[in-house]
Amino acid sequence: MAKTIFITGASRGFGKLWAEALLQRGDKVIATARDIKSLDDLVKKYGNNILPLQLDVVDRAAGYAAIQKAKEHFGSIDVLINNAGYGLFGSVEETSEQDARSIMETNFFGLLWLTQAVLPIMRAQGHGHIIQVSSVVGLIGIPVLGVYNASKFAVEGVSETLATEVKGFGINITLVEPNSYSTDWGGSSASHAAAMPEYEGVKTAFYAALSDDMFGIPEATTPAMLKLIDSNNPPLRLFLGKYSYPLVKQNYESRMAEWDTWKEVADKAHGK
Repeated sequence: MAKTIFITGASRGFGKLWAEALLQRGDKVIATARDIKSLDDLVKKYGNNILPLQLDVVDRAAGYAAIQKAKEHFGSIDVLINNAGYGLFGSVEETSEQDARSIMETNFFGLLWLTQAVLPIMRAQGHGHIIQVSSVVGLIGIPVLGVYNASKFAVEGVSETLATEVKGFGINITLVEPNSYSTDWGGSSASHAAAMPEYEGVKTAFYAALSDDMFGIPEATTPAMLKLIDSNNPPLRLFLGKYSYPLVKQNYESRMAEWDTWKEVADKAHGK
């Protein structure tokens, strides 16, 4: 059965790939982008099945208006995919106030505003699925991406809580956690903090540890996303790519070992 799907950040990368895959199989798609001309090819090809909307997700009022327009146009919103976001490269010390505020406005607050806007519609329908595009680095911290990591940790926290609050309304929440992919995320769409020479060694070691195999093929994510959207019992979390699982497993095993080492100290701090 065809669904109506609202997807942000549909101008390129994952957003455009997924939007077109959904349109190809007959779903109705509300596709948003800051530059609406980037959606002209999809409009020409899929006609009335796509509603293109100009949207900068940091504008809360515009986000609410876009959700309402989508509801009025198609009559329902079955799925919201919060995909809009960008990368910020730089050490924590290098990151300026504006760098930090800007990425949180887009990656976290933009996602939060769209989520809040769609919830009344999904509650009234008695069903809905909100898919939050997070990252493997929303679960583990790595160097050079500290404040980007923080934006995705925030997405993880609010979404896990939200899932417990809206399950009774028939609304599912899924956090999609990709590893690295060969999209423009790390290219022209990314932001870079002003470099400090003190961190050159950290950056050199970080980039030297990367290999071509670590970067997945973006098109390969489409079947997983379609299966997720079609699931009657979608997971709270879904990794994309073969590197997410081992990275998180190793990190969480290390956390448990450290917590175990300090458990006696922690227990005594309870006081009774």
